[in-house]
Amino acid sequence: MKLAFIIGARPQFIKLSPLCRALDAQNRSSKGNGITSVIIHTGQHYDYELSKIFFDQLLIPSPKYNLEVGSAAHGKQTGIMMEKIEPVLLQEAPDIAIVFGDTNSTLAGALVASKLHIPVTHVEAGLRSFNRRMPEEINRLVADHVSTLLFCPTDRAVMNLRREGFTNIVDNLHPSDDIVEVLKKTSASNPLVVEAGDIMYDAFLYTEALAASTSTILKDLSLSPRQYALLTVHRAENTDDSASLERIIAFLEKEDPLSPMIFPVHPRTRKLIDEKRIPFPGSMRMIPPVSYFDMLMLERNSAIIYTDSGGVQKEAFFMRVPCVTLREETEWTETVESGWNRLMGDSRDKARKVNNTSQLDQYPFGDGHAADRHLQILLAFCRLRNPEEKKSL
Repeated sequence: MKLAFIIGARPQFIKLSPLCRALDAQNRSSKGNGITSVIIHTGQHYDYELSKIFFDQLLIPSPKYNLEVGSAAHGKQTGIMMEKIEPVLLQEAPDIAIVFGDTNSTLAGALVASKLHIPVTHVEAGLRSFNRRMPEEINRLVADHVSTLLFCPTDRAVMNLRREGFTNIVDNLHPSDDIVEVLKKTSASNPLVVEAGDIMYDAFLYTEALAASTSTILKDLSLSPRQYALLTVHRAENTDDSASLERIIAFLEKEDPLSPMIFPVHPRTRKLIDEKRIPFPGSMRMIPPVSYFDMLMLERNSAIIYTDSGGVQKEAFFMRVPCVTLREETEWTETVESGWNRLMGDSRDKARKVNNTSQLDQYPFGDGHAADRHLQILLAFCRLRNPEEKKSL
């Protein structure tokens, strides 16, 4: 039995790590009989702080393949990825291909695998911003609709897929459920949707304590807890043209955030800033990209976070740090409904506030055991497709 993980960007490395740990535990308990995996890294993120250091810190096995695609326009980048992924999948012949999130690596991996009749699993399925001008929204839609297994992080994601016509749905998975019987109904024409919890929450629970014990970022930057704001900007919609980034700067100046504002600058954002010579307020400290552990500590200790990142929105929610999303919509609507997040287009008066214990105690992203559910369903699916593997597991 072979699983192929197709990844390429920083959030995907984070989401892969709990699955790697779950697979390692499974192999130890079964002495590794018949279960192998291969990691295919497209090279979409190639900067060390955005790529290799994540493997080092999260103890992810080194990718067997690094396709070194790098940066390019959306169509070109996706096309090159597809061209390079196809021979790898043909050579490896995995039982199933697993893609994560909403990047061009997600889209390329899902398309190639589906065209080769390799079942596709989409981790973090069902998210919708309902803004098709976002490249990520197109990537999500296509990946979901060519997948055989769709792992949803929240009940809202399940609801979105139900509205799109998916009918083979398990939205409350219990240990007593006979997942094999459910999987028997699953095929390319009848994909299975499972609310399995948010695998990124698993990663957060595992890494936050490690980050706190190893990161020195606050000392290195001479920062005191709650005495700075944190900014991240990387999405194409905000970095494809200078006008979008300048609107964000104007918004931040009106917000009058605490000084200083720490801004780890994504390479794509840095390129736009340098090319257009975009001025920034003097209180804004631009620094190179930081490691995942350092980023967690910057988030944990900030007074407020401004971001266009879906992952950072969720991490802010996990840590109960106020967040403002630098977009007009978000796919993580649960964070807004909780009161810990608001959209850039909302006024201060419109921003909901957390004012009771019940809101604080809500955990819409699962119980921290999503990776175990993901893996057990993947293995059961592969056993059903390959009955001879039952004897070795």
